[in-house]
Amino acid sequence: MKKIRNTKIIATIGPTSSTFEMIEALFNAGADAFRLNFSHGTHVEQQHSYNNIRQVEKISGHPICVIADLQGPKLRIGKFNTDKIHLSKGQHFRLDLDATLGNEHRVNLPHPEIFVALQLETELLLDDGRVHLRVEQHGVDFADTVVLTECELSNRKGVNVPNVILPLSSLTGKDKIDLDYALKMGVDWIALSFVQRPEDIIEIKRLVGNNVHVMSKLEKPTAIDHLAEIIEISDGIMVARGDLGVECPPENVPILQKRIIRLANEAGKPVVVATQMLESMIHASSPTRAEASDVATAVYEGADAVMLSAETANGKYPIDAVTIMNRIIGRVECDEQYKIIRNASRPVPNDTTDAISAAARQVANTLAVGAIITYTSSGSTTLRAARERPDVPILCLTTNVIVARQMAIVWGSYAVVTSDDIHSFSEMVTVAIHVAKDQGFANWKEQIVIIAGVPFGKQGTTNILRIAVIEEP
Repeated sequence: MKKIRNTKIIATIGPTSSTFEMIEALFNAGADAFRLNFSHGTHVEQQHSYNNIRQVEKISGHPICVIADLQGPKLRIGKFNTDKIHLSKGQHFRLDLDATLGNEHRVNLPHPEIFVALQLETELLLDDGRVHLRVEQHGVDFADTVVLTECELSNRKGVNVPNVILPLSSLTGKDKIDLDYALKMGVDWIALSFVQRPEDIIEIKRLVGNNVHVMSKLEKPTAIDHLAEIIEISDGIMVARGDLGVECPPENVPILQKRIIRLANEAGKPVVVATQMLESMIHASSPTRAEASDVATAVYEGADAVMLSAETANGKYPIDAVTIMNRIIGRVECDEQYKIIRNASRPVPNDTTDAISAAARQVANTLAVGAIITYTSSGSTTLRAARERPDVPILCLTTNVIVARQMAIVWGSYAVVTSDDIHSFSEMVTVAIHVAKDQGFANWKEQIVIIAGVPFGKQGTTNILRIAVIEEP
């Protein structure tokens, strides 16, 4: 199942894509990883999807990554005494803790944390930004606002509070239950929603331990104020453009996307671009040209992976969506301009591991080798090799199936689980030659570059580079 493509594809599982047959079809169409969205569905349904993914993995013989995406705090207003109300520009409207049904003058907002954090002139966004309110007075249990845009408002619409750090944990009670279930199920990544500050990642990392990687979803503008620290302590980053696009002016989102990708690339952390990438394909069999350009832009900018959400979860054309995304990525990566951009934005080595990885890329380019082989127990060697964005594939060899699955969303990587630990340098070379040949990365008499760390099995010790020739046994 060798896929000659560097940028990976993540497909979200949902009602139209949870069967074994559909997951297998999505994988064969190009999906490298699957997202289980814990905002929807029951644990039984998530387990069913997970089992089907692992069955596809077993049949394909290739590690498949599973990401559990936690819902995070969902701030919503209460209900009205009618289906919806009309708000006029300039009128006054109150939000409060009164649980009675609302009307055109007030509605319940059952989140006292919001009232505590409010300041005068704070803007509140309701219904994905369609309703704009500005706070004129507030207390511990109310906020009197003025309506900035004429609109209609209906029951249980979401609330966003831009540029305000709310005294809320990223993990709700529901999230903790979902997290425990996801960990027992055996997922490879946890995507954490509503990240506002580095402490949010520290909190979840205490719960998940070392076997599961944490991906911080950047959807709050307040997180951008701590971007460097969040990237440093996260295992991966997701540019969640849905809520980010609600709380930020639309013209800022492309700039933030580019900045986040660049900093994640420099740190050697996988970065995923998500939300509305091929949105029209929920109902249409082909994307708009603007959507195709959006996917291409993420690839040009250096994303490790691009993600499909509703397109594969409940859209009418899930396989077509993965297929066209696969085609867009492949076309961009063949473009000479893509290579120019990639070479111009390559980060400067910071330590021994980076220096070895940079040398491996240079040797691979000079000798036109078949692949760069990374030996890794934690994935760190593969991540540093991917940070260099080499011209040849990165073949990740590991004895840990969890690590192999986690690397499935990393740019340019192709993971293979080896059966035995490597105890000597000569064994390492022998296994690398065998796997490279067996997996179709190099033919007889061709060369490969091997990078690893000694002593074997010790994390963060990449200190060896070896050139080997594929020879007859």
